[in-house]
Amino acid sequence: MVRASKTSGAGVASASTRRYGVSERLVMPNTRFEIIDGEVMYVNAAGPVHGSFHGKLSALLEACAAEGYDVACDMLTRTSAFSDFAPDASVFPEGIDPETEDRALEELAFEIMSSETAARAERKARGLTARGVRRVFAIDVVEKRVHEWSRGDDCWFAFASSEQIVDRALAAPLRIADLLDAARADDAMARALLLKRNPVLVEAIDVARANGLATGLARALVSILRSRGVKVNRAQMTRIQAERDPETFDRWIAKAFTCSGTEELFGAVRSANGARKRRAK
Repeated sequence: MVRASKTSGAGVASASTRRYGVSERLVMPNTRFEIIDGEVMYVNAAGPVHGSFHGKLSALLEACAAEGYDVACDMLTRTSAFSDFAPDASVFPEGIDPETEDRALEELAFEIMSSETAARAERKARGLTARGVRRVFAIDVVEKRVHEWSRGDDCWFAFASSEQIVDRALAAPLRIADLLDAARADDAMARALLLKRNPVLVEAIDVARANGLATGLARALVSILRSRGVKVNRAQMTRIQAERDPETFDRWIAKAFTCSGTEELFGAVRSANGARKRRAK
């Protein structure tokens, strides 16, 4: 680790009071270096455990983020004159801040830490909250704990595994147990997308409901016909099972109590459909 040089005198006072834009770089982007409190640090590539948690965390945050918020991983944030580093994952408002003409500062930041990186995570949390980040979390992959940084107490506070993170930047709460168990990530993302009424899931649910309704109506129709001794051949059964229009089933079921056979049943429906089409013209 190398400590970056700092000028003395008035220059230091000016730098310490200036509010830097979050995208004003102190380190070269797309490199493996960060600067924390003037100290240049090389960031090692993630091992299997850290890398797996990192990937699952990013996906989970993407699924849980509220409307109007974006998610990033390893995105550099300038926090002070002598600090420019990247949280493992962050949640921030979409678009450009009109006041700064820069991206918005993240509201939530997450660090994945082990015993070797705990001190660095603490320094990052201190810098991020001082910069204005509302909440900073750390996921301890060794101790299986999730912590939140308290700026007032200058220390971490641990969540119980039964708790969850609730925040305006999240459309769905983040369960602590889901953050700690990578195997539960898929279930957690599915719950979040359901709460957000993801269009693909909503469409799938609507199709499933329509199919379930049609299946129930088809069984009711066939049951009525058979109870009256009306035979249903294979072709007619295929037609009944393929039908999805509830109104057609309503007409079939109403006629099923009095028709002499399936030809009369289907013929009556054809006549009703034809009359409706002629009226539409």
